Amino acid sequence: MGEIAGHARVVIIGGGVVGVSALYHLAKAGWTDCLLLEKNELTAGSTWHAAGNVPTFSSSWSVMNMQRYSTELYRGLAEEVDYPMNYHVTGSIRLGHSKERLREFQRVAGMGRYQGMDLDILSPDEIKSRYPFAETHDLTGALYDPYDGDIDPAQLTQALAKGARDLGAKIYRFCPATGVRRENDEWVISTDKGEIRCEYVVNAAGYYAREVGKMFGRDMPMMVMSHQYMLFDEVPEVEAWSKENGKKLPLVRDVDSSYYLRQEKNGFNLGPYELNCRAHWATPDDPMPEDFSFQLFPDDLDRLEWYINDAVERVPLLGTAGLTKTINGPIPYTPDGNPLIGPMPGVPNAFEACVFTFGICQGGGAGKVLAEWVMHGETEWDMWSCDPRRFTAFCDQDYAIAKGKEVYGHEYAMHFPHHAWPAGRNKKLSPVHDRIADLGAQFGAYNGWERANWYARPGDDTSEEATQTWAREGAWFEAVRDECLAVRDAAGILDLPGFSRFKVQGPGARDWLNTLITGMVPKPGRIGLGYFADERGRIVTEMSLMALDEDFFFLITAATAQWHDFEWLIKNLPTGSEIAIEDVTEAFACQILSGPKSREILSAVTEADLSKPWLTHQSAQIAGTWCQLVRVSFAGELGWEIHTKVDDTVPVFDAVMQAGQALGLKPFGMFALNSLRLEKSYRAWKGDLSTDYTMLQGGLERFVKFEKPDFIGKQALLAERQRGVSKRFVTLLVDAGDCDAPYMSTLWHDGKVVGETTSGGWGHRIGKSIALGMVRADLTEPGTVLEVEIFGERFVATVAPDEPLWDPRNERLRA
Repeated sequence: MGEIAGHARVVIIGGGVVGVSALYHLAKAGWTDCLLLEKNELTAGSTWHAAGNVPTFSSSWSVMNMQRYSTELYRGLAEEVDYPMNYHVTGSIRLGHSKERLREFQRVAGMGRYQGMDLDILSPDEIKSRYPFAETHDLTGALYDPYDGDIDPAQLTQALAKGARDLGAKIYRFCPATGVRRENDEWVISTDKGEIRCEYVVNAAGYYAREVGKMFGRDMPMMVMSHQYMLFDEVPEVEAWSKENGKKLPLVRDVDSSYYLRQEKNGFNLGPYELNCRAHWATPDDPMPEDFSFQLFPDDLDRLEWYINDAVERVPLLGTAGLTKTINGPIPYTPDGNPLIGPMPGVPNAFEACVFTFGICQGGGAGKVLAEWVMHGETEWDMWSCDPRRFTAFCDQDYAIAKGKEVYGHEYAMHFPHHAWPAGRNKKLSPVHDRIADLGAQFGAYNGWERANWYARPGDDTSEEATQTWAREGAWFEAVRDECLAVRDAAGILDLPGFSRFKVQGPGARDWLNTLITGMVPKPGRIGLGYFADERGRIVTEMSLMALDEDFFFLITAATAQWHDFEWLIKNLPTGSEIAIEDVTEAFACQILSGPKSREILSAVTEADLSKPWLTHQSAQIAGTWCQLVRVSFAGELGWEIHTKVDDTVPVFDAVMQAGQALGLKPFGMFALNSLRLEKSYRAWKGDLSTDYTMLQGGLERFVKFEKPDFIGKQALLAERQRGVSKRFVTLLVDAGDCDAPYMSTLWHDGKVVGETTSGGWGHRIGKSIALGMVRADLTEPGTVLEVEIFGERFVATVAPDEPLWDPRNERLRA
């Protein structure tokens, strides 16, 4: 067998900080029969040249959780594993140049406060008192994070490695994985030192993850950027300040100029994220080398000139320091800048923990999350933001490169709710794309599909700049209002390509689905919502179950849920089952027709029985073309979903549009649909519906049939029902200012944090600001007055009755 152990429970490929952290967390949780393979020495990839900054800041709730956990782990790690580390908790100052940036800071400060962190907003004068060398005359303020700092990446990795080894895990250096194969429900990992059989395998290979992924037949959605930071000579004034104050200067991030500046010994470390950036190993004439361990790219300072000059203007002291060294190394990027942590799509018992742009600050939390995925098949926090299955087959290499460069060049950009980044677009187009574009459609990408977000009217500002605001009443607002009122008063049509669809057919399909969902499987000819819970009773996903026959179903779910939901079904399919599950997403299209005149419009183009009640479906003909008419409406009005083959989208769309012209039919977009669904308290996936909440917390009791035989999560939900829920879903009417409550806005009562919002927006039919959220169970009575924190200000939020705000008895929906 050679020099290596013949069997392990888990094999981790890659010895950077993330891979070693995963090994440490597995061993710490009791899985000590695990080993790690590193092709060179530990830290040989991106870890060794990383700057080592450890912020907690993130506009993502789950990523902030992960980074907060890292800082907590690192503070006690040296003592816990008995290994010395240089970890300086210096605090950091994020500079703001605009009102919009201060609003972002206020939002993140609120999220941090909920997670137990005291983040402060500083005035320009307060910035000067904490960082006397900065020019502050043109600033609006700053965010101060007292938990930020910097750590030695190599020492951190070695400390985690020592902790893992002390617990019994093994690390093999200079031992690359050369191949993998599946045998007898095990993985066999080939190395030059022999083969290892294991139950689980983890790709933690950093910027080499794509090469490792190819061993599993997986083309990873990633690319590699060249990132430079510069080290400057010691400065007497910095040394004097540090001696006087007994600490290092806080790290400064000028996020609107796009760089960080930190004290390095008694000098400076400057790291820009430049717009004129460079990808490496992205073209045939620049192939990835076989080995790039402990290597760097040549200096390329010309593209950093503007950023260096801007930093010198901000901190003139930097201009007195001599440049001593430039680090230009490879850093991997996914198309959205978040890492890949979780199940490897389509590959059994294989996981990914790779493509970390900020691996040092996320490494501790990533190890925790990865260990939970492997050991339990689920994580404490909902980690969809990092789940590898969020990128589906459309994410080819050209897309990954274009988006990676875009993310890098806007590393510190604000993520405004109505803004869409332009790179990598038009990957999937509806057959009526050009038609709706001519009608004024302004598009957004949903799992690669271009959908209309809103329809611009003559004179509306459709520039990208106009969307870069947190304010409710942007350029789209009046147009979206018109769309919503058309759906209310007449009818609207929404071209909705890309619904994820799975055909489930075969003996026992109905009984099997009954074990997966918490509620009842609909009878043939009917459609119903099915909620899928995990063993803890938490909300995994929501699908519409369309029953065509006793054991023949179409399951329809969110576009972005395609790979996630398909794998949930496959994972829970009994061995030897005759049930066939097929992903038919690419074959079908959908248009939504909704509004009080929708029946009259349809009657002009089809002979179908339009008197069939709500939650039924039927095959029909429109313009001589087959379609499935489904009597449901996410918009909360009388309406149908019109499902067709993709190639039949055009004749059906044209026929409906022509029939509706004289009746006030208007096209509407996703922004309007979001407003309409909020007024009905309809939940959205991975906001209101996530594994952060149980079915009972989510207010979905009516979809839980405890009288059924066993279903996934039943025992946990029974126990929760007996002890009572700690928090519960509510709909809130908010006396908001000029902004609606974004995701994870903090809810307050009597000066205490009591919950959080899960989505929010403006209801155009009722003319009010709405938030959906989770609040402490004793505060859910209708009429209870809370406060919601929106960008640092608290606004009155009143708990609404447990019914839709619009058409509470669903009379219009069922008309």
